[in-house]
Amino acid sequence: MNELKELYELGLKFHGHKCPAMPMGIRAGLAALKALGVKRSQDKELVVEAETGEGHAAGCFVDGIMVATGATYGKSNIKKLNYSKMAFTLIDTATDRAIRVSLKPEFFEKALASPFVQKRKEGVLPQNIPAEITQPQVDRILSLPEGDFLNISEVFTRKITRGKGNFETKRCAKCGEAVFTDKLKEGSGGKLICIPCSE
Repeated sequence: MNELKELYELGLKFHGHKCPAMPMGIRAGLAALKALGVKRSQDKELVVEAETGEGHAAGCFVDGIMVATGATYGKSNIKKLNYSKMAFTLIDTATDRAIRVSLKPEFFEKALASPFVQKRKEGVLPQNIPAEITQPQVDRILSLPEGDFLNISEVFTRKITRGKGNFETKRCAKCGEAVFTDKLKEGSGGKLICIPCSE
């Protein structure tokens, strides 16, 4: 329970507001780590393929997954597939073992009918929803048995091909900014330019 409490506190600071979806992501991420038998990623040992999308309820789920698994956009070991599903796959790059975790549909449908989500539908910002609405839902998520809200697949094989990191830069011939060489394009006169300057 201490690990969950610590991660939840970290998640609150990172995420910026209290809501049910972020702790759902933490719980789901921890369940995936446990099922796969791995520890939180320090560098790029793990990869997350998040199936969530943009502009829908409960996108905060991904922030919880990042907090729990250590997969982040900065380390480039998480990507969003934009399927608009509350699910993700966690992949151990050392062994190619993977697991998929998703919210149970009936659980998620009930969550979308909750007083918290009703307030969000009315346009109330999450940080402005009264604590007497938010806190009981958060407490429930933090204490609910995994089997009540998560579907966890069997372990399967998923190979991730990873290239080497690029540490070389050159300046764009047009704007003069330093750009990693793998994203420079050849412009007029054979000069190397960045993507924004090439458009």
